[in-house]
Amino acid sequence: MSPPSKRRTVLPTTSNLQAFFSDSDLEAIQSATAKAEEKTSGEIVPYLVERLDEHPETRYKGAVFGALAGSLIAGALHALGGVWGGAGLGWITLPAVAGVVVGWVLASWPPIGRRLVDPTSMERRVRLRAESAFLEEEVFRTRDRTGILILVGLWEHRAVILADEGIHRAVPQGEWQNLVDRLVAGIAVGRATEALVDVIGRCGDLLEQYNVRRRPDDEDELSDAPRLRES
Repeated sequence: MSPPSKRRTVLPTTSNLQAFFSDSDLEAIQSATAKAEEKTSGEIVPYLVERLDEHPETRYKGAVFGALAGSLIAGALHALGGVWGGAGLGWITLPAVAGVVVGWVLASWPPIGRRLVDPTSMERRVRLRAESAFLEEEVFRTRDRTGILILVGLWEHRAVILADEGIHRAVPQGEWQNLVDRLVAGIAVGRATEALVDVIGRCGDLLEQYNVRRRPDDEDELSDAPRLRES
């Protein structure tokens, strides 16, 4: 019996996510999902988020570091070159204030902002967002509990793969971590689509390897279209 046809409902890009995924990228992700599900009962849900959290502490940390840097630079200029920028109060306060502004702005730049987030806090937030997405998309609503959520946080350069209990019993946890590492590496070098397509294909290979078999009457229970969120 041939497998039922897959739904082809690609979600449109939002204005911000267009910088990451074109319509052809989304088509490629959806096609990879459909192909990965052809031989097994797994249901893969790609969930793509521009930014998982606002991480407000990055700007405050940037402002503090900027103020310290501004003050140190002003002090160094005075100590080394006898530079004094006018009224004492202004020379003392202006570099710190300028440093606050510069630090605040620089912390908004992702490569710097990511470094200002505590790694433990980052992992906790990403995990909580993945668990929330798992419930939001009802990945658990499959006949044999064979749903898989692949969450990608683009700003954070993080990914999580959550497999429902029907998959979790069959596939060792270490296998998923290997795929997460591959996905994160691809995101970090600006190849999110290619990395995601590759990882989705490997998910299908794993399910086939560990005998998560497709029933003769298997149906496509969850849409193959990637879910797009700005936050």
